[in-house]
Amino acid sequence: MVNFAAMRRYEDTYKQKGLRKQLVDSIRQKGITDENVLAAIGNIPRHFFLDTAFESIAYDDRAFPIGEGQTISQPYTVAYQTQLLEVKPYEKVLEIGTGSAYQACVLAELKANVFTIERQRKLFDQVKSFPFKAQYRNLRFFYGDGYEGLSTYAPFDKVLVTAAAPYIPEKLLQQMKIGGKMVIPVGGQEVQRMLRITKISETENEQELFDNFSFVPMLAGKK
Repeated sequence: MVNFAAMRRYEDTYKQKGLRKQLVDSIRQKGITDENVLAAIGNIPRHFFLDTAFESIAYDDRAFPIGEGQTISQPYTVAYQTQLLEVKPYEKVLEIGTGSAYQACVLAELKANVFTIERQRKLFDQVKSFPFKAQYRNLRFFYGDGYEGLSTYAPFDKVLVTAAAPYIPEKLLQQMKIGGKMVIPVGGQEVQRMLRITKISETENEQELFDNFSFVPMLAGKK
């Protein structure tokens, strides 16, 4: 069987770099102020993470399907969550929902040590053979249930959830350091509220409410 994914040529042209600069300008105008986050978005060729059918529109500020009922998030949403997370170099960051690995690479571009979990076996296998990820030695991929987290590698400085959770998963809170932060969209299937949770102690946390978003649901188990 021919592996067409392996045969794909990954090129980042001047045109694509120009479109990426326009994208960065647009999300800056929408309120993203963290220049490190904007630089990370500007450095990463988003079209690599999409099917070639979407290549000409890869730098539109919108989500696209990536298979298995999942999407690559809108760049503004990626930047919004990343800015709220306040990532610092060498922090341990747990990401729930690898998907295309675009968000994970943004975190890795910020020099975080990223541990990312995907529950969909097909998406996990696709990411494993994705050549661009080799640029980031600070990025580790796991197949598993996001609600369970990664207790073996805990505690984490930061946790980022990239799917709509009906509630705040207790195990993810337990795996955070004291003073650590979690950014997570919480709510029903249509609309969720973005929350930032700061762990004050083993029994207390502080919650901040931000804008409404719409994410695919966070599901338990593995598929």
